[in-house]
Amino acid sequence: MEKINLAYRKKDDMLDGVLLVRTAEIRKSSNGGLYMDLTVMDSTGEMNAKQWNLPDGIAVPAVNSPIRVKGLITEFNGKLQMRIDKFRAAKEEEIVWGDLLPTAPEEPQKMYAELIECAQNLPREEYARVASALLVERKEQLMVWPAAVSFHHAERSGLLYHTVTMLRAAKALLPVYPDLDPSLLLCGVMIHDLCKIDELNAGELGIASEYTKEGNLLGHIVYGVSHLEDVCRQLEISDETRLLLEHMILSHHETPEYGSPKPPLFPEAQVLHLLDMMDARLFAMREALLSTPKGTFSDRVRSLDGRKLYHPNLD
Repeated sequence: MEKINLAYRKKDDMLDGVLLVRTAEIRKSSNGGLYMDLTVMDSTGEMNAKQWNLPDGIAVPAVNSPIRVKGLITEFNGKLQMRIDKFRAAKEEEIVWGDLLPTAPEEPQKMYAELIECAQNLPREEYARVASALLVERKEQLMVWPAAVSFHHAERSGLLYHTVTMLRAAKALLPVYPDLDPSLLLCGVMIHDLCKIDELNAGELGIASEYTKEGNLLGHIVYGVSHLEDVCRQLEISDETRLLLEHMILSHHETPEYGSPKPPLFPEAQVLHLLDMMDARLFAMREALLSTPKGTFSDRVRSLDGRKLYHPNLD
C-alpha cells in the first residue's frame, strides 16, 4: 500500500492507499442513476472523488473516517478528480495519521511554551495575568485545534501556529514603532482568536468540519468578548485594561462584513488586525503555491477573492 500524497498526483495515476473522508453523500446523476460524491484528503491536500455504479446497500462513510481506496486520477473541467473503483473502512494497522492530516510545521508543545513564557513576562502585570489565565484554560485544546474549517490554518495545531507566528511578527514590529504598548499588543495577539475553540467543532484529530452552535449563533469575536469579560471580572482586572482588550478582540476583523462591529480605534488594535490579515493571507498563498509549478499560475484561491497566484520562477 502506498502513501498517496494527493497534491502531487497527476492525471492517469492509479491509487491504492488510505485517505480521510471530509464529505460524502449519495447523489442522483442526470440519467437518474446514483453515485457517491466525496471530498477526500491527506496531509498534502484535498480532492473531489466520485464512485459510479454504486453497489446495492453501500453505506456512506462517516466524516473524518479513514478509508482504503483503489481508484484512478481523472480530469473534469480542467481539475483533477478521483474515480473510485472500490473502497472500505481502513484497518487500524493501515492508518498513519501523520500521512492523513495537515499539521502545523512546528511542535505544539514548543509553540505553547513560547506563548506562555511571553504571557507571564508581559511588562504590565494585569495583561500578564489575563493572557496567562486564558492560555492555561485553553491549553489542552490549543495543542490540536485548527484556526478554521477551510481557509487559513485549517490544520491540526493551526490555531496555535497562527497565534505564534503573529506573536513573532508583533515582537519584530515593536522596535520599529516604539509608541506601541508591548503588553497591550502582545496580549491582544495571544487572546484574540482563543474562542475559535468554542466556534469550531473539532475533536482530537484537530480538523473542523462544521461550526458549533455557539459558532453559528455568536462567532468567536462576540463569544470572545463575553468570555474575556467573565475572566477579567474573576481576576479583578481594571475596567480600562478589560475595555482595551475587549476592543482588540472586537475589532480585529476591522469591518462589519467580516464580523467586526467596530473598526480598530487605537494603534495596537490596528496592528493586531494587520498582523491577523497578513498571516492569514500569506498562509493561503503558501498553501496554493505548494501545488503550483514555478513559472505558472495557481487555481483561483477563494480566501483571496478568487485570485490566481503566480509562482515566481526563481532558483
